[in-house]
Amino acid sequence: MAEIKPFAALRFTGKAGRAEEITCPPYDIISEEERRGYLARNPHNVIRLELPRAEGEGADPYAEAGRVLQEWLAEGILARDGKPALYIYEEAFTAGGRSYAVRGFICRVRLEEFSKGVVLPHEETLSKAKADRFNLMCATGCNFSQIYSLYMDEGGQTRRAVEALSSGRPAQCFTDGAGVTHRLWIAEDGPAVEEICRQFAGRKLYIADGHHRYETALRYRDHLREAGGPVGDSDYVMMMLVDMENPGLVVFPTHRIVRDLPAFDGAALLRNCEAYFDVTEEDSLSSMDAALEAAYAAGQKAFGFYDGGSGWHLLRLRDPAVMAEFLPEGSKALRELDVSVLHSLVLERLLHIDKENMANQVNLTYTRDKAEALEAVREGADCCFILNPTRVEEISAVAAAGEKMPQKSTYFYPKLITGLVMNPIL
Repeated sequence: MAEIKPFAALRFTGKAGRAEEITCPPYDIISEEERRGYLARNPHNVIRLELPRAEGEGADPYAEAGRVLQEWLAEGILARDGKPALYIYEEAFTAGGRSYAVRGFICRVRLEEFSKGVVLPHEETLSKAKADRFNLMCATGCNFSQIYSLYMDEGGQTRRAVEALSSGRPAQCFTDGAGVTHRLWIAEDGPAVEEICRQFAGRKLYIADGHHRYETALRYRDHLREAGGPVGDSDYVMMMLVDMENPGLVVFPTHRIVRDLPAFDGAALLRNCEAYFDVTEEDSLSSMDAALEAAYAAGQKAFGFYDGGSGWHLLRLRDPAVMAEFLPEGSKALRELDVSVLHSLVLERLLHIDKENMANQVNLTYTRDKAEALEAVREGADCCFILNPTRVEEISAVAAAGEKMPQKSTYFYPKLITGLVMNPIL
């Protein structure tokens, strides 16, 4: 089953600057303005490697990342740890007025094709992002950010072992601009680490975030094998592993924005939705959060619809059994997801946005920010759908069934920070 092992990570030295100045969120949630802001604060920010840019027409940003990596290694800005280790990592944060902490560990995981059922995805991916990550790996031979995966820890033995190895003072501790506190402990290879690795021999891993990076790592491994040159440690990829029952796991929804459909008619769409949904008109947007939370608590398949003005509509699926007709090959777990209901019954059947269109984001875009979705409609988008979060147990049930949710179905919060630990492959 899953094979994990410690590794000697590449990390910033004291020459680079303070941790809060040289780390950043994942590349795919950073705007160009934010990128420039990170570099203005400290030119050694890992964003130069993870989201490279190159000056001049025709310049290669990926080659620039490779050049900077070698420069920083030569200057001692980056250095490799002397011994293999598991890197225990914790994020402490506030969400919805409550305090949370999620702790796991960063290690190497042997790459396995999804068909083997060892590492399991839960959502579809976008091809453009995979091409970008592949080009960066080819130019640098390194993982700068970790894939986020979950595992089942029946009996809690791994959790207790991780807590014991991180009971002392962390090697690094800082709070970022979003108010998230990051802590890192270094558990060097030894009997306790060996025991943790042994415990994963019978486990499966469920990708929570980083599907594009995992698929890219598979492609990169195969690319090196086919090239016939050095393959280094390309059989492995860097992952952060967290117990699926960790109380600090928080999942946010990702909302859908519909744009530029020919002859879009919101009123007609609502009338058509009445074949499957109880449609309730609400006068004020201020009632949306409470109404969706009530539906979530009641286990109803529901989402909000907004196409402008001061009001909105709550759509609640009348009979979940209808999904068997539209997803006949899907498992019960997949059919009962809010996002599956929205995609199958509304986006595909009623708005005729097919899967290829969704994947290419032609008429459908995504955001975690509800206010951004509503504002997009005010600025000219056709409409938006506001969703409830997917439950962690729903994610694992879909993955265990060997299926994938639609792309952008989940948003684990907070994102893992980039730049604390890096995985050199070549």
